[in-house]
Amino acid sequence: MKKTIKTYAVLSLFLVGFTLPSSAQAKKRTTTTTTKTVTKKVPGKISSKKVEYSNKKKKVVSVRTIPNKTVVKHNGEDYFYSNNKFYAYSRGSYIPIAPKNGFKIKSLPAGSNKVRFNNKTYFTYAGIFYIQVGSNYEVVEPEIGTIVYELPNDAEKVKIDGESYYEYANILYQKIKISGSKAYEIVGIVDIQ
Repeated sequence: MKKTIKTYAVLSLFLVGFTLPSSAQAKKRTTTTTTKTVTKKVPGKISSKKVEYSNKKKKVVSVRTIPNKTVVKHNGEDYFYSNNKFYAYSRGSYIPIAPKNGFKIKSLPAGSNKVRFNNKTYFTYAGIFYIQVGSNYEVVEPEIGTIVYELPNDAEKVKIDGESYYEYANILYQKIKISGSKAYEIVGIVDIQ
């Protein structure tokens, strides 16, 4: 009888040992939480007629020559690339332009950043987004929701339906906070009409 009681007691302790968590073997899990503070978002494509610019006319500075230019052919027209900027040629001068989707260059500008979103890798420099296509880099329209941590110097503050945004090269950004840091989320594309 004593042997049976000892056996049940040992089995009971054995079961209790397996069911209770052991602090010596318990592993702590650490997780990193990224918080994003946002306000109202602009849906996708926005008509240029709805965008209110603070400066009605943008000052355009043209130059007579550009050093080490590379010709970029797009839709049968010649554009030019020099010193990490794109130009159109008009009336004897080169006018800086925001590159059109589809422009291709052989190498990325020095100082470009890599941005990942929805399993895509973008490269960005001065507000222009590229993807790698073979051995070239092609200018593309970034996806809505892509986040960057800097805006180009020439980004303009604009209003749409009373809400403030930033615009550069027809891309609309909204200022947000991620884990307490300032960032900018792409919330729309200005459709030029």
